[in-house]
Amino acid sequence: MKQELEQLLLASLAKLTGSVLTEMPAPSAVVVERTRDSGHGEFTTNLALRLARAARRDPRELAAAIVAALPASPLLSRTEVAGAGFINFHLAPEAYARELASIHALGSAYGESRLGQGERVLLEFVSANPTGPLHVGHGRQAAYGATLANILAAVGFEVAREYYINDAGRQMDILAVSTWLRYLGLCGEELPFPQNGYRGDYVLPLAHKLKALVREQLRRPAASVLAQLPQDAPAGDKEAYIDALIARARELLGAEGFGRVLELSLGEMLADIRNDLGEFGVVFDHWSSERALADSGAIDHALAVLEARGRLQRRDGALWFRASEFGDEKDRVVVRENGQKTYFASDIAYHLQKRERGFARLIDVLGADHHGYVARVRAGLIAMGEPGECLEATLIQFVSLFRGAEKIPMGKREAQFVSLRQLREEVGNDACRFFYLMRSHDQPLDFDLELAKSHSNDNPVYYIQYAHARVASVMKQLAARGLSFDRDAGLAAAAMLDDAHEQAVLSSLTRYPEVLEQAAVNRAPHALAHYLRDLANVFHTYYNAQAFIVGETALRNARLTLVLGVQQVLRNGLTLLGVSAPQSM
Repeated sequence: MKQELEQLLLASLAKLTGSVLTEMPAPSAVVVERTRDSGHGEFTTNLALRLARAARRDPRELAAAIVAALPASPLLSRTEVAGAGFINFHLAPEAYARELASIHALGSAYGESRLGQGERVLLEFVSANPTGPLHVGHGRQAAYGATLANILAAVGFEVAREYYINDAGRQMDILAVSTWLRYLGLCGEELPFPQNGYRGDYVLPLAHKLKALVREQLRRPAASVLAQLPQDAPAGDKEAYIDALIARARELLGAEGFGRVLELSLGEMLADIRNDLGEFGVVFDHWSSERALADSGAIDHALAVLEARGRLQRRDGALWFRASEFGDEKDRVVVRENGQKTYFASDIAYHLQKRERGFARLIDVLGADHHGYVARVRAGLIAMGEPGECLEATLIQFVSLFRGAEKIPMGKREAQFVSLRQLREEVGNDACRFFYLMRSHDQPLDFDLELAKSHSNDNPVYYIQYAHARVASVMKQLAARGLSFDRDAGLAAAAMLDDAHEQAVLSSLTRYPEVLEQAAVNRAPHALAHYLRDLANVFHTYYNAQAFIVGETALRNARLTLVLGVQQVLRNGLTLLGVSAPQSM
């Protein structure tokens, strides 16, 4: 409805251009909003107020001219000028009946649009280092990214979902050493575990698998492992200690032996991450590897592009990218003095590759600690000749878990580790997905475990699913009474839905396409979650106020058509959120 009203306004402006208006305003200038008070109509626009100065007209006078030039439409019962120059639209009863018919005709496609016009979007999300299981913070990124991808696809974008595997560099070496030390412990060697190693229980199964595969082939005496190593924390430097331990492992195992430990650890962690996400209903179109990126020559290619454009500079033996010339806070090293390429070089090469794969828009879903990341990667893209605005980044704020009033401590390398899988097993996938999406991604989230598990109206996911199941229960009651439902007759009798509760339900239903587009444009899946809660609320209020299975056949069919429309929209929205729509509860 909103889009149709905007098209009517554009047609009116076209008529007025050359007389009342000197030039045709841009379509983006025409914005219609829902009114806060239904007494002022269902929709309003301040278009005349915004165009009045350029048109050199009084806003009310201009608003009246716009209204007079509006094409006739069965959508409207009347249009009026209000206040300083607002235009209020009052919908005809037939407008709601037509929208209800659309819900039934389109079914699961209701709410979809061509807003995105097929623009190709690469949405990268989660991309956690494969050094351990996914934790609850990764779960929020997964729920957000998967839902945003669904919403963007629903409104006409061509979306690809991608996970970037950081499978190169020091963190992988630390994981390999952590696995090897646990393996040595299984072989009977007694060694202190490094302060900077991965200490979680998940490392032990890796060690067991390694031992089952190689038996004692990779066993080395504890004395040879520890000989002449620097002190670990707290007496020494934990970073220097772990680096020395990595070098010792490479020395004692050789490249082949160390590589075997690393590949096993990486493979097991990736398999766990894939499985965890799959069980959570999060599926990726591409899994992109940092090592494969380097092996493909993509990093060398990106550096060559920067070199050819005069954006690199040699200083003190290192190769620098002059990022400060493109909006970054400082210049960045891309190749160190020892010839090793930096993570930053990999990052800009990866994003250039995304563009070269044909994606017009790149959306990165990142953790809250990545504030400086966007400016430097965008600087790299601009320096390589790509438009800076093609890159968007969404920073996902932290998650805190609560059990009652008690906050649950969390830390990745420490033993205090709450995984996404543990959370899902406790509260279920549906509650996980919905609770992660209840708040805007740019706000910290307090996740209440007890509320998520409760079967009460205070639990929003339960409240919404209960509305869906209630409609199914009504239809079962209808069949149990030996009565039938005629949808066409119900749509034909839609004018009978004139009760205040019915009008509230109809109005709420018609907001769904608008909410989808707003959620897409603002990258705000929480808007959909809030809408579904509101729709469930008006439905439950209606359910408690009126009987649906009444004696009058026409009214019964009309009411059942309405509540089945509610069920359809609830199901459509829940599906986009990755939440089930049960028939019974």
